[in-house]
Amino acid sequence: MRTFPLVLLAIPAALSAQDRKVEPTWLYRDVSAIGERHNDLTSDSCHYTPIFGEGDGEARLPLSVARFGEVTVEAHGTCQTVEYARQEELYFVSNGSGVLRYGEELHPLVQNDFTYAPPTVRHGVSNPSGQKLQLVVITVRVSPEASFSQPAKLVVANLSELKEQTVDGHPQSVLYKLLVGPHTGVRDRINAAYTVADFFLMDFAPGGTNFPHHHEVAEEIYLVLDGKGQIVAGGGMDGVEGRHPAKSGDAYYFRPNCTVGFYNQKAPGAKAHILAVRAFVPMPKNPE
Repeated sequence: MRTFPLVLLAIPAALSAQDRKVEPTWLYRDVSAIGERHNDLTSDSCHYTPIFGEGDGEARLPLSVARFGEVTVEAHGTCQTVEYARQEELYFVSNGSGVLRYGEELHPLVQNDFTYAPPTVRHGVSNPSGQKLQLVVITVRVSPEASFSQPAKLVVANLSELKEQTVDGHPQSVLYKLLVGPHTGVRDRINAAYTVADFFLMDFAPGGTNFPHHHEVAEEIYLVLDGKGQIVAGGGMDGVEGRHPAKSGDAYYFRPNCTVGFYNQKAPGAKAHILAVRAFVPMPKNPE
């Protein structure tokens, strides 16, 4: 009889364990089905669509990417200016034109422009044109242990400046444009980031693939800009690759060590482009 209270105490703990939500290995979002959310960027004329991270229903992921979303600035509209002590930002102009304020500087933006905003520099986007401006905005946390160099002069580049190239370990049926990479590197057009491992565009030939793979110390996000095919996310039923139909406007998030890849459709002339970002994640420390 003395053990009865212990059994009663154990019941709530068991129920709590059963109710715990399993953390996903990957996430899928249809951008066209996502509603707007307010955040520190938004105003009456500046709107934010959360795809992953801040504003999304899955609060535990991503790990390093604080937010990945789309910003729409109405004609003659303005977003709030922001400044982050420990976050870096990537911008990609998907449609329209506008102006980026970077500190006291003003930089024009046009379609297919991309840029990198480091921590500690105040910045914001406005749209003096008569057409809406749309951008992909990615905000990434920077480790408290990272030491910053003096912020460099802002670089705004355009996809048209870059030549497509192959990347070691991937088939020739996919070509890359390497946009932004680590500040210690030399490979990308802009080498300035701290947590961002790579920000890049993939161009798939008909039937092309980047060959499914995984990253042990980085998470990754794919946004399908155009075309359709099959995204590989996780191991699937065979433990090798799980294939999922993908179309323009689909977005996938992959945790570290998740199998990731894309197979383009084989129809003649079928092209597909994916905008992707890969970010390092903090690794757990071994106990002393």
